[in-house]
Parts: sequence; C-alpha cells; structure tokens
Amino acid sequence: MADNLSDTLKKLKITAVDRTDDSLEGCLDCLLQALAQNNMETSEKIQGSGILQLFASLLVPQSSCTAKVANIIAEIAKNEFMRIPCVDAGLISPLVQLLNSKDQEVLLQTGRALGNICYDSHEGRSAVDQAGGAQIVIDHLRSLCSKTDPANEKLLTVFCGMLMNYSNENDSLQAQLINMGVIPTLVKLLGIHCQNAALTEMCLVAFGNLAELESSKEQFASTNIAEELVKLFKKQIDHDKREMVFEVLAPLAENDAIKLQLVEAGLVECLLEIVQQKVDSDKEEDIAELKTASDLMVLLLLGDESMQKLFEGGKGNVFQRVLSWIPSNNHQLQLAGALAIANFARNDGNCIHMVDNGIVEKLMDLLDRHVEDGNVTVQHAALSALRNLAIPVINKAKMLSAGVTEAVLKFLKSEMPPVQFKLLGTLRMLIDAQAEAAEQLGKNVKLVERLVEWCEAKDHAGVMGESNRLLSALIRHSKSKDVIKTIVQSGGIKHLVTMATSEHVIMQNEALVALALIAALELGTAEKDLESAKLVQILHTLLADERSAPEIKYNSMVLICALMGSESLHKEVQDLAFLDVVSKLRSHENKSVAQQASLTEQRLAVES
Repeated sequence: MADNLSDTLKKLKITAVDRTDDSLEGCLDCLLQALAQNNMETSEKIQGSGILQLFASLLVPQSSCTAKVANIIAEIAKNEFMRIPCVDAGLISPLVQLLNSKDQEVLLQTGRALGNICYDSHEGRSAVDQAGGAQIVIDHLRSLCSKTDPANEKLLTVFCGMLMNYSNENDSLQAQLINMGVIPTLVKLLGIHCQNAALTEMCLVAFGNLAELESSKEQFASTNIAEELVKLFKKQIDHDKREMVFEVLAPLAENDAIKLQLVEAGLVECLLEIVQQKVDSDKEEDIAELKTASDLMVLLLLGDESMQKLFEGGKGNVFQRVLSWIPSNNHQLQLAGALAIANFARNDGNCIHMVDNGIVEKLMDLLDRHVEDGNVTVQHAALSALRNLAIPVINKAKMLSAGVTEAVLKFLKSEMPPVQFKLLGTLRMLIDAQAEAAEQLGKNVKLVERLVEWCEAKDHAGVMGESNRLLSALIRHSKSKDVIKTIVQSGGIKHLVTMATSEHVIMQNEALVALALIAALELGTAEKDLESAKLVQILHTLLADERSAPEIKYNSMVLICALMGSESLHKEVQDLAFLDVVSKLRSHENKSVAQQASLTEQRLAVES
C-alpha cells in the first residue's frame, strides 16, 4: 500500500502537469482509496510529497476531475495538521471560485473541503473570509432553499455545515453572516425541510451559535422562528433531539419580543406537558429535562407582555398549573413555582390578586418545609416572591396579619448570603409605613443583633447594604424610643453613621432621617455612640462637599440642629466652624436648602 501510494504521488506530479484526464483520474481514485483506508498516514504522505500546491492548478471548473480533487482536499482537511498547509498551498481562492459552478457534485465536495478547512482553524476562516466565500454560500442557500429532492438537501446540509464551521465561536464572523441576512434564510430552510433530520440538526446548531450574539435577536424576532421551533419541538420524541431545540430556545427566549412569540406559538403548553410526564421519574435524563423545561418556563415569565398574557387575570390555566408546583414534593418544581410567582408579582394588580387568593399561605408552607437543612435555592426563591408581593401598600397589612414576619424570621440563623439578602428585603418591604410592625421588629433583640452583625459583612455588599437599610427603616417607620434604645444597646448607631457616607444618595438620606429621629427622641442614650462614630465631622464634610445632593445637605442641617441638645456634640459643632459652611448655603439654588441654611445659621448663632 505504502509503495503504491508513493508511486501514485510520483505519477500524479507528472500527470498534473501534462493534464491527461484519464490517467489523472486513476491517480485521484488511488488517493481516495488510500485516504479511506488510513486517512492520517495518507495525509502525512501527501503533505510530505509537496503535491498540495499542484492541487490548486487542478481545481478548474471545466475539468472532469475537479470534484475528485475537492473530495481529496475535504478528506485530508479532516486532520487538524493539514488545515494550515491547505491554506498555505493557495487552495482557498480556487475552491471559492468553484462555488460558482453549476455542477452539483463539484459544489458538494467544494462545500465539504471549505467546511473542513475552516473547522477550528483561524487561518482557514480568515482565508475564506478574504476570498468572499460566505456570501456565495448564503446566495446558494437562498436559491436552493425550496428544492426538496435528496441530492439538493444533502448539498444544503453541507453548505449549512460549512457556514457553521466558518463562524463557530467567532463573534465577528457570526456578525458578518447576520449582516448578510443568513438568519431569515436558515429559518425558511428549517420550515421547508423539517422532515430532513440531518439538515434540521444543522440548522439548529447554526441557530445555537448565532443566538448567543445580541445583534441576532432582532433578526430572529422578525422571522417566524418561534413558530418553527415549537412545531419542531412538538414532533420530537427523542430526548437528545429535544435537548437540541432547548439549546436554541434558551438564548432566544432572553429577548422579550421572542418570549411573547414563543408563548403565542404554544411553547408553554409543551413545557407543561414535559413537566407532567417527567415529574415522577428518577431517570437522570428525565430529571435534566424537567429542570430545563421548568427553567425555560420561568424565563418566559421574565418578559412583561408574555408574563401578563400567561397570568390572564389570575384565571389562566398556566398560572394555575404553576401554582400547583409549589406544594409538590419535587424541589426543582418548588423552585420553579416560587420563581414563577416572583415573576408574576411584578405589578401591583397581579400582587393584590395573588395575595387575595391565598398565595402567601402556600409560600409560607413551602418555606416551612425548608427551615431545617432546607434547599437554599428554594428558600431564596420563596423569599423573593414574598418580597415582591409585599410591595403594594394594600398587601402589607394582609401579609403581616397572615404571619409572614414570623415565617421569615425563622431564617435569621441562615449563613447563606442570598437567603440573608432576600430575608432583609422582605422585612423592609413589609414594615414600610407600618408603624406597629416596625416597632415590634425593632424591639426584637435577636433580629437587631443579627442586623448589626450583618452590617459588617464586608464580603457581601448586598447583605451589608440591606442590613443598614432595615436598621434605618425600623427607626423611621416606628418612630419609637424603645426601638432606638434596642439599636443603641446592640451597637447599631455606628453603622447608621457610616451609612450616611454611602455612595448611594437614597441610603445616605435614609440614614440621616433615622439619625435625626434618634437625636430628637433619644439623644441622651445615643450621645456617646454618635460622638465616637464622629458624626459631627461627617456632617461637616457632607455640607462642605459641593457634590452632596440637595436633600443630603438639607437633612444634614436638620440633624445639626437636633444635636445641639447635647453638650458634648454642641461643643464639637462649635469647634468645627459650621457657621462658615452653613452661611454659604443660604444662596443655594434649591429653596428648601437655602431656607434650612437660614434657620440653621440662626440656631448656631444663638447657641454660640
């Protein structure tokens, strides 16, 4: 075999120059046979013989051997080590020229050759790009799209594969294909050739690649991709095939317009059916599919229009089915159910309807099942749902009397930052403008001590921020001396003072209002802590800083006046020459700030 191959290569060198088609054809057949028996070894011999350069001259449209030469190139380019040599031998340009051939076999083998050279090869892709190969292939896909004979479908599959290898994981080449309008063409292909498994699969992989690119979403949204994918999805019985469709649906469903199209095309019904079929199975692939289907369901609910369409005023079949997931024994469904409720709870109307129809009790039961060694993701999702439901004013009192605070406080001992974060957010929403509830919670020493501890969670900025905000909220909404005393005793004052220097204006403001209430109601109790936290110096800095927001300046001055009742703090104010800073603010463009500056100046002058 080895000797035969060497002879063939020698002979090929001579015949390639003489261009005698008959003897050339015999040599090419020998090479194809050798490649079929041992591709790698034969490819190495071909590379060593220096014959690759000759192939470029054999790739001529009018020769009867052209298809065989392209076939040989396709075969050798299956080896990674042969791709750059093919480029260096100048084969790309003549191959791209052959894409203009009318001969179907030439087109097929040329498509294969270019596709294999591009596979995972930057040099290959770059050469095809420079030769303009992609546009010609896309034009072929467009013109051949409607023909459903087997030979044409085979060619279409090769061309799709070539474009995929050309652009895979390469954002700029994918963007180029999108600009050339490949997406509508591929969607049309999928619709016409949905009976052809190989072509369908190739389209799906191409969609999967392109859908990762943000710029593709708008083009996809302007086609009937949703309808075609749902149609295809319904036909798939095989788990692996459905998995392929899922892999395209997930990135596409991140786009709100496509979410709505998928809902209208009936995807949700398919997903609910999968959940029903797989819920009791313990087979690994069924568990995976249940997760994929329920995750995708939750993703569809992230779009406002798609979510509202599925809510149907709380009467919708989909909403009811999702509700039934919450009491299930399957953790994945409990999680998806709670996340879905959190997504439905994105406007006041939905929240009010759900609270009136008993959703809070379902979520509290779910949380109850996860108190001891519970599933953290389920805890997090259920608390997210409760937090969203607590946003409308009308729901707060109902949720408080249903015992939500007690249910939530059971998770105070959690060491998981995501759970801590949602727990804090839920309590903060519940006590907003609810004086009694704020007082009750603010006197809960265990809670306040935990908040003070979390105020120092430097590794978890979210938990730290929410703890500070809840401390402040307990004071602002309760206006209670007992709450202030509890917070002082637990060491919370220094955190409120630090919060006044936050980079977020809203947090600065909440801190200053809480500190003003402390100064007005319990200055004697908090005096030492305010002093050691250097509150007066911080207020001086806030007032002197031109970048401070008007409301920060205003509340800082209110607080200064309130601090005058303490001898030691008063002395600090005098020592820091506040009068200079405050008098400058009398001409502030904000009327409230200017007015408060005049009042504060008078107060400082009287007290000095």
